[in-house]
Amino acid sequence: MIAKLRAGEPALGCSVMIPSPQAVEMVGHAGFDWVLIDMEHGTIGLESAELMIMAAEAAGTTPIVRPPTNASAAISAVMDRGAAGVQVPHVNTPEDARRAVAAVKFGPGGQRGLAAGTRPDRYGLGEAMPDFVERSNAESLVCIQLEHRRAIDNADALLEVDGVDVFFIGPSDLSQSMGHPGNPKAEPVARAIEQTLRKIVAAGRTPGLPSVSANLAEVLSKGVRYTYTHLPKLLKAGAEGFLGAAKLGE
Repeated sequence: MIAKLRAGEPALGCSVMIPSPQAVEMVGHAGFDWVLIDMEHGTIGLESAELMIMAAEAAGTTPIVRPPTNASAAISAVMDRGAAGVQVPHVNTPEDARRAVAAVKFGPGGQRGLAAGTRPDRYGLGEAMPDFVERSNAESLVCIQLEHRRAIDNADALLEVDGVDVFFIGPSDLSQSMGHPGNPKAEPVARAIEQTLRKIVAAGRTPGLPSVSANLAEVLSKGVRYTYTHLPKLLKAGAEGFLGAAKLGE
């Protein structure tokens, strides 16, 4: 998944908000590049997140976790459970972004603790720790969410922060922040999204945005390469197709 993004190819994901390794397995076997394990909006705790990460790995899909907050401790905790990366909510300033990177990456000045025997270190039973540190820093993904008016205003400064792989625009919270809760198509919100997407692309960085089947092609045409849909939306679409077919046969 990270290789796809670095090659400029789309990486398609699906978010899961319920503590279900089985749901993650289904997402992986269905062919998604990655799964978003959402601890911010769902009922997923750390133990469940770890099991879901393990299920993603077993099913051949990349586990990205959205921690419950943008706090360093919350970010590092999911990395220590084996997350391949994080999608950090409510990043509004360059300082927020640098703190997120430091919570994911090891190194001088970083805020992620380095301990022997953790799950991503293969419990200390695999490679030497320096090799683990190098591999983790090279392969872990940092996605920050721009979902407040303040983040949009600070977009230019945020784009200068090193170590951020994806700049994800969150339409729902942004619409609320801009006075149009639940309506990202409101003219001021839509304009802010479009302008910020263009800035991200022009800076040579990777933009992210949610999508559904109906607008996926449009989203990709704007340069978005990190995008996901939601498990309930897939279920709704499948249910509507199945139930609609039954009505046609009546």
